[in-house]
Amino acid sequence: MRSDPLVLGFDTSAAHCAAALLSGDEILAQRNEQMGRGQAERLFPLLEELLASSGVTWNDLTAIGVGVGPGNFTGIRISVSAARGLALSLSVPAIGVSALEAQAFGAQGVVVSTVAAPRDQLYVQIINNGEASAPVLATLDSLPQIPARAEPACIGARAPEVAAQCAGTPRQPAFCLPEAIARIAAQRLNREMPPPAPLYIRDADAAPARDAPPVILNDED
Repeated sequence: MRSDPLVLGFDTSAAHCAAALLSGDEILAQRNEQMGRGQAERLFPLLEELLASSGVTWNDLTAIGVGVGPGNFTGIRISVSAARGLALSLSVPAIGVSALEAQAFGAQGVVVSTVAAPRDQLYVQIINNGEASAPVLATLDSLPQIPARAEPACIGARAPEVAAQCAGTPRQPAFCLPEAIARIAAQRLNREMPPPAPLYIRDADAAPARDAPPVILNDED
């Protein structure tokens, strides 16, 4: 019988289907399959394979950690919906973790965490020894204010270019994304957390309808 918390972390916020299983401080198994589409069909089989390879079942889980974005809208909804459904059916907490904080996990000092956004933009979050600013949508020329003389670690999309803009150093994440999600979720097990929800930093791309709405006619017309 396992005494350590068993946390399943997964993410489909980008062109991948990724998951990791954490027991205490040990990663039992992890997968990261690159795919541009099909995450909805692949996610649960991948999770079941991950559990089976570690000799555990859904009922052994202590918590679910899920990536909430920012990223692909459809992918985020897939994983968040799956996590909330699993939490309800298994009576375990589901804990949302952003990709920005996950890829900065394990780095010390000031971190500039970035995720690619449409139209050559970036989702950006500044994390200073655990204290995180609100994530924003920015360009290389409009990065958020960084503490003076911080010499930040720049992690994520276009890290070398970001580092050049803020006198920082490009770095690789300390952990792969699903492992970081699982580890952060494990740290939050004893906190009151809201249900996971998609992190949408920008509005969805939606063009207004070109056709006029249908006219409702009265009986007299």
